[in-house]
Amino acid sequence: MKIGIGNDHSALDLKKVVVEHLQSEGYEVVDYGTYTKESCNYPEFGEKVARAIVAGEVDLGVLICGTGVGISLAANKVKGIRAAVCSEPYTAQMVRRHNNAQIIAFGARVVGDEMAKMIVDSFLNAEFEGGGRHQKRVDMIMDIERREQSC
Repeated sequence: MKIGIGNDHSALDLKKVVVEHLQSEGYEVVDYGTYTKESCNYPEFGEKVARAIVAGEVDLGVLICGTGVGISLAANKVKGIRAAVCSEPYTAQMVRRHNNAQIIAFGARVVGDEMAKMIVDSFLNAEFEGGGRHQKRVDMIMDIERREQSC
């Protein structure tokens, strides 16, 4: 499985930890940056990872900024993307199981190295339960997006 990862300057150190962890677990990682601690704009990296998922370049994504909020908001603006901020493993698991989220986001100023690894593992080891009420609700979310874009 290919995982896209993106970050801003505040998350460079945590990204390195997460990339190393993912690779040790056998995942192929595509790094969409940033690559320095020089101040940058997180929306660029949220969009890059989201567009890579839509284009089929990667399967899932991990985004990290100071809180995870800003970068996930940018990713969610890309049509078809569901990105969720999670600061603990249970929510990370549930966004895959119930919401079929393609992107997990968290904050380098919120979680530490070990918690970040647990969050990523929970997200990647979960599968969408599909069918029934969960698919119906995901469809409803996507219908909102379609209606909004037709306005």
